[in-house]
Amino acid sequence: MATELKHLTKRSENYSQWYNDLVVKADLAEQSAVRGCMVIKPYGYAIWEKMQQTLDRMFKQTGVQNAYFPLLIPKSFLCREAEHVEGFAKECAVVTHYRLKNSPDGKGVVVDPEARLEEELIVRPTSETIIWGTYRNWIHSWRDLPVLCNQWANVMRWEMRTRMFLRTSEFLWQEGHCAHATAEESEARTVQMIRLYAEFAEKYMAMPVTIGVKTANERFAGALNTYTIEAMMQDGKALQSGTSHNLGQNFAKAFDVTFANRDNQPEYVWANSWGVSTRLMGALIMTHSDDNGLVLPPHLAPIQVVIVPIYKNAEQLAEITEKVMPIVERLGQLGISVKYDDADNKRPGFKFADYELKGVPVRLVLGARDVEAGTVEVMRRDTLEKSTMPLAGIADQVATLLEEIQKNLFDKACALREQKTYVCDSYEDFKERIENGGFFLCHWDGTPETEELIKAETKATIRCIPLDGDETPGVCMVTGKPSARRVIIARNY
Repeated sequence: MATELKHLTKRSENYSQWYNDLVVKADLAEQSAVRGCMVIKPYGYAIWEKMQQTLDRMFKQTGVQNAYFPLLIPKSFLCREAEHVEGFAKECAVVTHYRLKNSPDGKGVVVDPEARLEEELIVRPTSETIIWGTYRNWIHSWRDLPVLCNQWANVMRWEMRTRMFLRTSEFLWQEGHCAHATAEESEARTVQMIRLYAEFAEKYMAMPVTIGVKTANERFAGALNTYTIEAMMQDGKALQSGTSHNLGQNFAKAFDVTFANRDNQPEYVWANSWGVSTRLMGALIMTHSDDNGLVLPPHLAPIQVVIVPIYKNAEQLAEITEKVMPIVERLGQLGISVKYDDADNKRPGFKFADYELKGVPVRLVLGARDVEAGTVEVMRRDTLEKSTMPLAGIADQVATLLEEIQKNLFDKACALREQKTYVCDSYEDFKERIENGGFFLCHWDGTPETEELIKAETKATIRCIPLDGDETPGVCMVTGKPSARRVIIARNY
């Protein structure tokens, strides 16, 4: 049973299938009855909750407050900002009727043609329009600014090709929407939030990211500028893991959101929006996991430590439990989540395989002989290394070990990114080497035509213009025209 539980397609054989296997077998999610949507199972949702709680705390430390806005958006709202509607039109789900009735044959139900809505409603693909329609009622004077709101919600984008967590028709996310009195304040908030995302990715997900600016082709529909964090997955592909958009005054003008400035003169409000989604779950999986299953960074693991007793009878279990309970209590005092799995419905080998598959960072195993010897077996999930440690003071030792694991996962991911990042000046060389994945630092002439050519010929895109990248001028690897600086080009999810 344990062997069957652990079986996954190897990454080297089929990386895509390995990912799909792992999402299902680690009890993270499964396909739903609704096309393109998924059911997030309790263990997967527990990871998302830890992400959500951490980010929510970080947001609030910057002055952001949570709110909630309607799921349904009047179609006329979406049409007010031309670039915005063009960017999302092909992905919109539309509500046209509000009632069903029994079918004429009595075997089902049909849409009642007499219950057509006067105005069709869009299931939100994003909330800029409904929020700015609301902000018009909130903002009148410079004293009402800034407005710093975030909402945790679901959105619907009718994707044709879906993959659990990475791209689904419905997904969970947060979307921040801020209103400011000046362009400088709005830009500062836009940059502040992308740096917050980078801090979260690196400190909690143990995932190194590059902060950069999207090209005009890749920026958010209706934005003046889009900042992104780009992460490299183990196969060398990029994953856009969070974005922050400077919206300028576009939405304020579309919804006539003005305020009286300090001189009592009317001005349009300056806006930004920013968000991350359950795509971060996919990033977490593909950054750290291996052929044995999930590898979770301790800062986000729902269960950070599992303790498994090995016993032959109730008397031995009682003796082990007596030793374990003070450890459980001490771990709790240290803020470490621990599970003592003394259930007798599964063999120890099955438990070991299950917790390994689910990526629990540290496993403690304690048997009757260990009790006599005053020792415990410790296994760390990141390296699969086992060691025997003294039972006395083990909780504090585990706390130190968890931080070592967190750091090791980050260092390992950084090393892989460095190994798979290349400086490239030859387009022919690029076209050959991109087949093996990686981040390519290339010169680009800044034109959308060259950008589209690269995408058409190689399926790679300009992921971002790094904020802290090489700013040495050069020549475009494709056209030979002048280039201001290097950009990151990669294939992506």
